[in-house]
Amino acid sequence: MSPNVSTSSRDKQSLHYIVRSGLAGGIAGCVAKTVVAPLDRVKILFQASNPDYRQYTGSWTGPFRAGTALYREGGVRGLFQGHSATLLRIFPYAAIKFMTYDQVHYLLMPTREQETNGRRFLAGAISGTLSVCCTYPLDVIRVRMAYQTKSPSQHGNSAPPTFTQAYKQIYNERTTPANGSQPVGHTRHYLDRFPILKFYRGFSVTIAGMIPYAGVSFLSWGFLRSRFLPPSKTGHKPPTPVADLTIGAVSGVIAQTSSYPFEIIRRRMQVGGITRPDRWLGLGETISAIWHSGGWRGFYVGLTIGYLKVVPMTAVSFTVWQGGKRMLNV
Repeated sequence: MSPNVSTSSRDKQSLHYIVRSGLAGGIAGCVAKTVVAPLDRVKILFQASNPDYRQYTGSWTGPFRAGTALYREGGVRGLFQGHSATLLRIFPYAAIKFMTYDQVHYLLMPTREQETNGRRFLAGAISGTLSVCCTYPLDVIRVRMAYQTKSPSQHGNSAPPTFTQAYKQIYNERTTPANGSQPVGHTRHYLDRFPILKFYRGFSVTIAGMIPYAGVSFLSWGFLRSRFLPPSKTGHKPPTPVADLTIGAVSGVIAQTSSYPFEIIRRRMQVGGITRPDRWLGLGETISAIWHSGGWRGFYVGLTIGYLKVVPMTAVSFTVWQGGKRMLNV
């Protein structure tokens, strides 16, 4: 038994295994994001309180009416605005997340007897946090592309901003304080010296939200699989695509509900250079603005469309990930 365990350990920690695991995860992320791209753009517009689409929030039909308006104004391209940046981000993001989860899962839970909900949560939180750290600037650019309905360089023209335009806009943003307060002045000083920090708006709250989101997502995934696909002498029962889709969907709903307020705060901070170009929006100021504008419900704006997006996205993501691993013999 010992030689087999040793061989299994070397195989799962080999470069060949890691690359195939990452490839399966990256493909899964791209497929899942493409499926829900139109819903994702509408959700960003709602979360960031875009003035052109604020009228559609607050009702079950709002997301569909907003999507119709996007299609009417920009056709299919309008529904997929910012998707190129999404794919640039999501492949490395998903690849790192699933690859890291495989490795951390094996290190923390090398045997089925060692699988606990706490370790499942920890493995998910670690993998999600690492993937965000590596790809966050691309997410900020993607949100800017999806948020804006007019090009920053063409006033009155509805042409969507390109990846390069969004990048230049963020890089060249000025953060001159409106009231000359010292804290904002310090922030401006650091931003002038390290412009890369402009691409990390909302990073702290993103990490705070990613821990419960990724942790709960993988915890739910592992728990539900162990509950409904109990191990036998030869391992788990062979899962069907329907089982993967169902378990993935439920996991996504649970994870989305637990972390959604963090996502609202993150989106507002990411578009802060557009909504409040005169200052760097801090965490406390952002939370206060959301509370004063909508109370506790303000932290759940767009949750309906969040469910509409997360259910198919998480279901497809986990299903394609598992299918890709089987195809790549991982």
